[in-house]
Amino acid sequence: MTILDKVLGRERVLVKENERAVTLYKGEIKAVLMPGEHWLANRRQSLEVSRHDLKNPEFVSAYEKALFDKLPDVAARHFTVIRTGRMDVAVIERDGNLHAVLAPDRKLVLWTDAGPWKVTLVDTAAELAIEPAVMRRLGQARKTELMSVHPVVDGQAGLLFVDGVLLRTLTAGVHAFWNVGRMVQVKVVDLKRQSLDVAGQEVLTKDRVTIRVNIAAEYRVVDPVKAASAVKDFAEALYRALQYAFRKTLGALTLDQILEKKVTVDEEAAGKVRADMAEIGVEVSDIALKDVILPGEMREILNQVVSAEKQAEANVIRRREETNATRSLLNTARVMAENPVMLRLKELEALETIAGKVERLTVHNGTGGLLNDLVKLRD
Repeated sequence: MTILDKVLGRERVLVKENERAVTLYKGEIKAVLMPGEHWLANRRQSLEVSRHDLKNPEFVSAYEKALFDKLPDVAARHFTVIRTGRMDVAVIERDGNLHAVLAPDRKLVLWTDAGPWKVTLVDTAAELAIEPAVMRRLGQARKTELMSVHPVVDGQAGLLFVDGVLLRTLTAGVHAFWNVGRMVQVKVVDLKRQSLDVAGQEVLTKDRVTIRVNIAAEYRVVDPVKAASAVKDFAEALYRALQYAFRKTLGALTLDQILEKKVTVDEEAAGKVRADMAEIGVEVSDIALKDVILPGEMREILNQVVSAEKQAEANVIRRREETNATRSLLNTARVMAENPVMLRLKELEALETIAGKVERLTVHNGTGGLLNDLVKLRD
């Protein structure tokens, strides 16, 4: 700056290519300067220059309102203004790249020369779901504050609730929704076949015996909407249904009837459970009374009863065999009494057995003594 410039009250302002400058003179907004050299009046140091780097494209200034009010044409030439309504979301791209996502009821002022800019305004009241391509771009750019992502895998169904109201059912895939102005929830329901065990349930039988039973069931959800809306937890509902059905069925029977008719008991209780669960969209296939567990003293008594029954069966078998053996001996005696030759053969068999057990055998009177005097089965 020369002495003449000082005398004339001028100041040289140099604006770089990547800059824009907003000038005020005596506190009043005057202009937006483009790149280049500018000579501006600056008497008594009344000039104020606010520089803005286009690397930060958002225009943030205390003089924003004054600039738009007093220099509307200048503002329209240099700035891009983005506004969103109560249910709007703005997806802002800068030179083809995702720059920002503007929430509802917001205003953003950008330097137009920092672009080019592309703004996509989305009415979330009409378009709650986010397109897969947009969802991926938002995820890659880490601009996920305004969306909720809900994966649903094969064999599952997703139930979409908006502000607590069921809106629709989602198929397998990744679903994203604008999470602004409303509460978005997705409840995932497993449609595959599952098993449920009810263990250690105490039941008082008709004859006042307390037993514990284990129950198993297989089920699958056939109507996810009904299963999710009819009860808070359909698995818990099945658990309770099994408890009540088997307690009612087993409580009307004696212990002996339960042990003798286990399969019949299964079917009686299972029919009631299947009917109740079908009303809430759950199909129950197999239901089984797996175990009947008796108290310790009752087990000892039953063991004694079983042992006595087995002992009695063994005694009956033993007596039957003894009777058969006696009957066989009687038949043999009758045959030998009627047939002397058969009797003599038995005598010789006895002689052979005796001779095999002694070390020395002396026979007198020759063969006759051997045959007639040594062994006699009768007089």
